[in-house]
Amino acid sequence: MSGRRGPAGRRGSPSPRTVELALLLGALLICGYGSAEVALATTGELPPGLWTSFAVAAVLPLACHAAVRRFAPHADPLILPLATLLSGLGLILIHRLDIAYESRYDSATAASGQMMWCAVAVAVFVGAVMLFKDHRKLQKYPYLTITVGLVLLMAPAFYPGDVYGAKRWIFLGPVSFQPGEFVKIVIVVFFAGYLTLRRDALALAGRRFMGMYLPRGRQLGPVAAVWILSLLVLVLERDLGTSLIFFGLFVIMLYVATERTSWVLFGVLMFAVGAFVVGSLEPHVHGRVVAWLHPMDIYLPPDQRPAGLISDQAAQALFSFGSGGILGTGLGQGHPELIGFAGRSDFILTTVGEELGLTGVTAVILLYALLAERGLRTAITVTDPFGKLLAVGLAASLVLQVFVVVGGVSGLIPLTGKALPFLAQGGSSMVANWLLIALLVKVSDTARRPLPAPSLDLSAAETQIVRTRADVADSPARPSGSPAP
Repeated sequence: MSGRRGPAGRRGSPSPRTVELALLLGALLICGYGSAEVALATTGELPPGLWTSFAVAAVLPLACHAAVRRFAPHADPLILPLATLLSGLGLILIHRLDIAYESRYDSATAASGQMMWCAVAVAVFVGAVMLFKDHRKLQKYPYLTITVGLVLLMAPAFYPGDVYGAKRWIFLGPVSFQPGEFVKIVIVVFFAGYLTLRRDALALAGRRFMGMYLPRGRQLGPVAAVWILSLLVLVLERDLGTSLIFFGLFVIMLYVATERTSWVLFGVLMFAVGAFVVGSLEPHVHGRVVAWLHPMDIYLPPDQRPAGLISDQAAQALFSFGSGGILGTGLGQGHPELIGFAGRSDFILTTVGEELGLTGVTAVILLYALLAERGLRTAITVTDPFGKLLAVGLAASLVLQVFVVVGGVSGLIPLTGKALPFLAQGGSSMVANWLLIALLVKVSDTARRPLPAPSLDLSAAETQIVRTRADVADSPARPSGSPAP
C-alpha cells in the first residue's frame, strides 16, 4: 500500500499541520482586526506602526508552528491556534486598558511588558516541544517532582511579601513571579505518576452506604494529606484559588483513575468543610466571602456596611456586565478602568463583558471549553495510563482556573484573585500556560501518531512452511488413488 493515511483515516485530506497553519492565520487575522478596532475607536485613526508591530508579533505563533511541525508532526491541530487566539485577545484587551488607565489614572502601560512575556513563553514552548521526546519519561521521578512542587507551593508563605491580601508572589530584586502557576503543572505530573501506580488499590471498595461504596480506611491517607496541605495553603497564604485548584485537581484525577464516584463526594465534602472553617476564621478570606454575599453594600454608609467589606470591585464587575448587554458597547468604547487596578488581571473578563457583551463572554468561554475538550480527546486517544491521566490533569487544571476566575468575577463564587489564563496580565501565568500547552501538544502527538506498518519479515519456521507449500504446488499431479507423499 503506497502512502500513509493521516489521523482522519482518509487519503487526500489535509495534514494536521496544514489545518493548524490555516487556523493560525485565521487567529492572527482576528487579532489584527481587533487591534485596528481598538485604535480606531480610541483615537480615530490607525497608528503608523500598527501593522509592523502586528507582523513582528505574528512571528511568535509561526515559530511555535514550525517547532510543532518538526518535533510533533501528528499533534492535535487545534491546540496551538486556540492558545494563540486567546493570547492575542489578551494583548488586545491589555492594550485597550492601557489607553483607559493612562487617560484616567496616568498609569504606566503594560502591553509591551506582556508582549515580552509572550516571547519568553514562546521560547519555553519551543524548548519543551524540542526536549520532551516522550512524555512517559516524566513518570520516572515522582518524588523529585513532588518535592519541587511542595517547595514552590509553600515558598510564598515564608516570604515577606503580601500583595493585595494574599501571599502568592516571590520577589527577587525587580523581578517577581507566582510559583503557584507552575505548581499546578508539577502537581499534575506527580498525581498522574502516583495514581498510575496506585489506582488499583485506590479503586478497592469498602463498606456500602446509601447506595455508594465508601473508600477503604487505609486508602484515605493520601486524600487526607492533600486536603491538609490545601488548607495550609489557604491559611498561610490566604490563597483560595490555588487551594481550590490544588485539591480539585487531585479529586478529578482520582476519579478518572478509579471511576469511584464516592471519591468525588468525599473530596467536595472535605473541601467545603475546610473552606467554611477557614473562611469564618481567616480575615482576608472572610472579607472575600462577605464581598461575594453583599457586593452592593459597599455603597451604604460606612457604619452600615458588613464587617470586612472594603472593596467595590465585585459591584463594579456586575455593573460592567450589565452595561454590556448582549452585544456590548463596542471594543474601545466602554469604561473598564472603573474596576481599578485588577482590570488587567482576573477582572479582565469584565472588559469583554462590557465592550463585547454576553456574546463576547460566551465566545471566550467556548474557546476555553474547546481547548479543554482537545485535552480530554487526547486523553481518550492515548494508550498509556500515565498519558491519559496527564492529559486529563492538564485539561482539568485549565478548566478549574477558568472556573474560579469566571465564577468569582461573575458572582458565582467568592473572588480568588487568580489570573485568567492567556488573557490576563502576568508573566508567570503566561509562561506556565504555554508550558501546559507544550505538554498537551506532545501527548497528543503520541496519541495521534499512526501505527507502524506491519512487518513483512518472516521467521525461519514461517519461511520453511512457505517453501514446502511452494514445492507441493510445483510437484506433478499424482494419479488418482496413489498414496500421498
